[in-house]
Amino acid sequence: MRQKNRAALYLRDSTADQKPDLQFDGLRAYAERAELEIVRDYLDLAASGRRQGRPRLDALMRDARNRAFDCVLVWKFDRFARSTKYLLSALEEFDHLGIRFVSVQYQIDTTSPMGKAMFTLIGAMAELEFSLISERVSAGMHAAKARGKHLGRPRTSARIVTEVEELARTTNLSVGEIQRRLGGKTGRGGVGAIVKRVRHEPAPDTARGPRETQGIAHAPRETL
Repeated sequence: MRQKNRAALYLRDSTADQKPDLQFDGLRAYAERAELEIVRDYLDLAASGRRQGRPRLDALMRDARNRAFDCVLVWKFDRFARSTKYLLSALEEFDHLGIRFVSVQYQIDTTSPMGKAMFTLIGAMAELEFSLISERVSAGMHAAKARGKHLGRPRTSARIVTEVEELARTTNLSVGEIQRRLGGKTGRGGVGAIVKRVRHEPAPDTARGPRETQGIAHAPRETL
């Protein structure tokens, strides 16, 4: 039975001028003490802590899903991810795959009791972070409304609405054709809504004359 001792190193530096030597030395020393065999290393240079723009991190996650290693070593949590949400997502995936995650500087191993407690704490922090962001967004929207600022998609001008209505009534052009004829001045969804409304309006009944008022006929009174 294969022992689970294959380790992958992940390193990140924010600028190309920074040297990852400190991270490499610390991770290699830990792997040696823990009797882990380093099988791969992944280095993102000139990369921020955000999820986007880190090709080596993407490669690490792909290899993890292919069971290329049993343990991921990082120098500190923030070298792997600054976003609590992404860190929690990655840790959950590693846990599902049976892969250990070790932050060497903080001495956190997700298979240890302290590591499991930290995992729970990170989950709580991610939930708190999401709640705070939602509150800020909601407060910002209320403040914008109070100042009379329109939220959402820009309103379609009355002139454009009139043009779309006229084309919808007098031509058989499709929504896309009408939008192109207007030079893309409004979105396809807005044009489609106007066209649908106009073309589903009941046609005026001009064949019949004015409707007669129905009533009860009374016989004329006899003159005495």
